[in-house]
Parts: sequence; structure tokens; C-alpha cells
Amino acid sequence: MRLTEYGRIVSQEWEISATIRQELTLDAFVVMANHVHGVVIIKESNVGATGGSSIRPGPHQRSLGSFLSGFKSATTKRINDLQRTSGLVWQRNYYEHVIRNEQSLHRIREYIATNPARWDFDRENPAATNPELEDVWRG
Repeated sequence: MRLTEYGRIVSQEWEISATIRQELTLDAFVVMANHVHGVVIIKESNVGATGGSSIRPGPHQRSLGSFLSGFKSATTKRINDLQRTSGLVWQRNYYEHVIRNEQSLHRIREYIATNPARWDFDRENPAATNPELEDVWRG
């Protein structure tokens, strides 16, 4: 992928996130034309969803939801400042997958690394030539 100015902002904010949030290790990552893929390792085992209700609404501190909320907010602000707009940049939610073993981690890293080469066939690409491309890492 050749990144646009917006793509460079997204990439920069991903890298900045690793220095801001000490509880995270950022692994494989790629900016695509209309989405991103990334592996986030949360260093503490007692963070994230607990199944209980929280006193305050929104994501728990030091959770994946908290990280993504901050990441989306920072990139949206920078992109809107650049465009001189105040619109939405990201979709409301995100897809997450818990990686449970090294084999799965290797498969996902490979998927992320090779994803740009498959963009021509991605069903979300308006110029796609193969809309039936399946996700290869879910197996």
C-alpha cells in the first residue's frame, strides 16, 4: 500500500500509541485503503472485559476498547484538522479475535503482511475482480 496523507496519520498514531500506553505491545500492523489490521498484546492479564457492569460507561482503562477509542479519536482529530472538517472517520465498532496460540499468531501475522497484495480481490474494493475472497486466517 502506498499511504495517503491520512494513511500516514493512521500509521503514525499507531506507533505513538505504543509509547503512550505502556500496557500494550503493538505487533503486526497494516493500513489498507479502507481499514486497518493490527495485533495488540495487552501485557496485564486482568484488564479488559470483566462481565460485570462498570460504574462509568465506555471502555475500561487499559483495555482493547480503551486503546481503540483513543486511537480512533486521535486519528480522527488529526484528519479532521487536516481537512478542516468535523466528520466521522471510522466506523462505530471493530472486529476482535483473541489469539490463543503461536500457530494462530503466525497465521494472523502472515495474513496481515500479505493483505495489501490481495486488495485487488477484496470484496470491499470497488474495483475488485474476485468478490469471493475468503479470510484465510480464521481456520
